[in-house]
Amino acid sequence: MSIEYIVALCGIGFAAAFIDSIAGGGGIISLPGLLVLGVPPAFALGTNKFAASCASFTSSLTFIKYRVYDGDLLKYLIFGTLLGAILGVKTVLLLDSSQLRIIIIVLMIFVAIYTLFMKNIGSENKFEGVTKKNLAIGLIISLFLGFYDGFFGPGTGSFYIFLFITLLNYDFKISAGNGKILNFVSNITSLIMFALHGKILYSIAIPMALAMILGARLGTKLAIKNGARLIRPILISVTLLYAVKMIFDITNH
Repeated sequence: MSIEYIVALCGIGFAAAFIDSIAGGGGIISLPGLLVLGVPPAFALGTNKFAASCASFTSSLTFIKYRVYDGDLLKYLIFGTLLGAILGVKTVLLLDSSQLRIIIIVLMIFVAIYTLFMKNIGSENKFEGVTKKNLAIGLIISLFLGFYDGFFGPGTGSFYIFLFITLLNYDFKISAGNGKILNFVSNITSLIMFALHGKILYSIAIPMALAMILGARLGTKLAIKNGARLIRPILISVTLLYAVKMIFDITNH
């Protein structure tokens, strides 16, 4: 592997983590870079998970430092995310994740269109507290997206933001903080599972992780400072671009 390609991957990783820390979806940049290198899908997922875990840890610490999250709810949802991620990785090692592509395309387009036309969503934090209803909704979200992150991954952060806003009435900033913390939980769980199965190429993962830490730190600070004004347009752009990319991939195959 040439030093030029590692440098290019670090640049890709920085951009991916920057975007992911704001609105999720960084995997649509980092994962294809690994696949273009010729890394087999399972190894690409594991290697990307290593670097993404470092980035999501950095973002999570920043959101926690500035208290941009809801710890009262997250202390319950972490367990749903943990269980979902374990089941997701076990499943991806047995099945072909391409079976999910059509479903994800439809969901991504829906997220983008809904966010585009519902201009007032996420502008104010209207969460009503940890009621039985909100806890049940939160656990379903965390279990489903924990599984998805372990099974496939890209776009998890975007789905977290969207579902926290639409189903639990958080604003964009709190949704991003909640989503990133839970995303870290599923990332680290998935990472351990991939590592136990020997699916990580550390010679690529370590330099890429360092670049992604820098991107995540910068992106998170901008998200906290600008809130919905920054997160909303990036969320729309990322979800649409991801849907287009997946349609292109399916067409070419």
